[in-house]
Amino acid sequence: MSTDYLTQLGRNTVAPSSPEEADLERIPNPHAGTLYAVRFVQPEFTSLCPVTGQPDFAHLVIDYAPEAWLVESKSLKLYLGSFRNHGAFHEACTIDIAKRLVATLEPLWLRIGGYWYPRGGMPIDVFWQTGEPPAGLWLPDQGVAPYRGRG
Repeated sequence: MSTDYLTQLGRNTVAPSSPEEADLERIPNPHAGTLYAVRFVQPEFTSLCPVTGQPDFAHLVIDYAPEAWLVESKSLKLYLGSFRNHGAFHEACTIDIAKRLVATLEPLWLRIGGYWYPRGGMPIDVFWQTGEPPAGLWLPDQGVAPYRGRG
């Protein structure tokens, strides 16, 4: 499979300055027609509070059932990193990422869990999915324990 059309894989790539400028690339699914799940975990996601400009931190878990396309992982890493200087509320970041992936990949199904660390003493978790998972798709738990503080 040729990857010549990819603009970031195997090349020095400047980090995008915003999510809007980031190129989220896709590659053909070599197992199109096979029902399976793909998981990406970003335990060190960062963005900025749109009001204070202070950093916010999250643990993201993205699961999807691909159809014709897979996300190219380097482009996903750069896309997620582009939020580092982006001001948006937790809900906006989480849902924007999911919707961008859906628009790019046209998956059978996608879900995202945004497990945000406390801001003002209260953690905010954001969950979204495109609908019911396809029948027969094996999905493990996202594996992120609820926030316990000092427990």
